[in-house]
Amino acid sequence: MTPEDVGLSAARLYKIDHLTRDYIKRGRLAGTISLVARRGEIAHLTCQGKMDLEADKDMEEDTIFRIYSMSKPVTSVALMMLYEDGRFQLDNPVSRFIPSFKDLKVFSADGNHTVPEREMTIRDLLTHTSGLTYGFMQSTAVDAMYRDQGVEQSKDLEEMITKLANIPLLFSPGTRWSYSVATDVCGYLVEKIANTPFDEFLSEQIFEPLGMQDTGFFVPDEKIHRFAANYQRTQNNALHLFDAAESSHYRRSPGLFSGGGGLVSTVHDYYKFASMLLNGGEYEGTRILGRKTVELMTSNHMPHNGDLASMGQSVFSESTYEGIGFGLGFSVMIDPPTAQILGSKGEFAWGGAASTYFFIDPEEDMLVIFLTQLMPSSAYPIRREMRVLAYQSIID
Repeated sequence: MTPEDVGLSAARLYKIDHLTRDYIKRGRLAGTISLVARRGEIAHLTCQGKMDLEADKDMEEDTIFRIYSMSKPVTSVALMMLYEDGRFQLDNPVSRFIPSFKDLKVFSADGNHTVPEREMTIRDLLTHTSGLTYGFMQSTAVDAMYRDQGVEQSKDLEEMITKLANIPLLFSPGTRWSYSVATDVCGYLVEKIANTPFDEFLSEQIFEPLGMQDTGFFVPDEKIHRFAANYQRTQNNALHLFDAAESSHYRRSPGLFSGGGGLVSTVHDYYKFASMLLNGGEYEGTRILGRKTVELMTSNHMPHNGDLASMGQSVFSESTYEGIGFGLGFSVMIDPPTAQILGSKGEFAWGGAASTYFFIDPEEDMLVIFLTQLMPSSAYPIRREMRVLAYQSIID
C-alpha cells in the first residue's frame, strides 16, 4: 500500500517529517511520532529524535507517552457506554449520583454565593459547561480555591468530589464554557454507576477489547524502558527535564485515577481507539459504541450552535476558538474559514498538556495522531502546523 492508494501524496506527507525534524534540530523537541491514516490504512508513521535525551534512547513506535488530556475522550466514551445501557440521561442532574452536588452555589466576590440558574447536568460535565474549573488556570478566585484545597492533588476520586462539593462554581451551569476537572467527575460517575473501580472499567470495557495493551494509569516495571522522558520549555527555548522515566510517579499505580489527564498510551494503542471512533464505534469487529452515539458525541453542543470563543474561551489553549465548538468530550469544527485553518465541518479533536494531539475527520475518512513530550502544550504552534501539513497531503 502506498499513500497514493488512499488519496494522499507521499511527497507531501514528507513535509511532516521536515517540520518535526526542524523542531528537533533546533532543540525545541526531543522526539516525535506522527501518524496519518486514511480509509483504514496507515499511510504515514514516522519516529524522529529521542524518547529520552539523557539516556540517548531513540524514539520508537512502541514508546509510551503521558497523554494527559487525551485521556478525556476515553473517559467520555466510558461514560457514554453506560448511557447506552440506559443507566442515565444526559439531562439528569449530577446530584442524582453525587448528592453533595445538590446545593452547589455560584461564586460571588462579596462572599454571598448565589443559587445557580439550574442544577449541573451530566451533559454539562461532558461539554465543560458545568461551572467547574482547574486550579492551574490561575485566572479567577475560584481557581485559587482549587489550589488552596488541593483539588487536583486529591488522594483519590472520592476526596476530589468531597472538595468540589465545598467550593462554589465559577458560573451557572450551561451558561459558559470553561476547561475543568469535569472529566474527572465523569470518571467518578463511571465508577459509581457501574459499581466498578474506574481503572478496571476502562481496562475491561475499552482497553482489553480494543487490544490497547500499553494504555493505563501507570507504567509497569517491565515496560519502563519504553517510557519517554517529559520536558519543559525554558525561557530561552531550551529543553529542561521535567519528569524522568526512571523516577516518574507514573511508575506506580496512583490513588487518583484521573479520567481528565492520567493515562499513558502509545501511538498504536491510541490509533485503535481513534479508529473505533472514526468507524462509528467499531474497530476490527469489536464494537464499543453505537454509531448514533458517536454522532451525538461529535456534534457541537454549544447553545445555538455557538463556538467556544462566544462561550467564554479558557486561557489554557495555544489558539483561539472561533469557529470551533465542543461535543461530548471533543472539540468540534463548525466552520474552517472562521477558525482560519484547514479542516472539515464535523472534524473532532483534542490534545494533551505535553503537546500531544489527535484529530479525526469523518468527511475525509482520515485521522492524525501526533505524540511528543513537551510542557506546556502552548509552547509552540506545532499542533496547528501538523493539521495543515496533514490536510495539504490530500490529493484526490
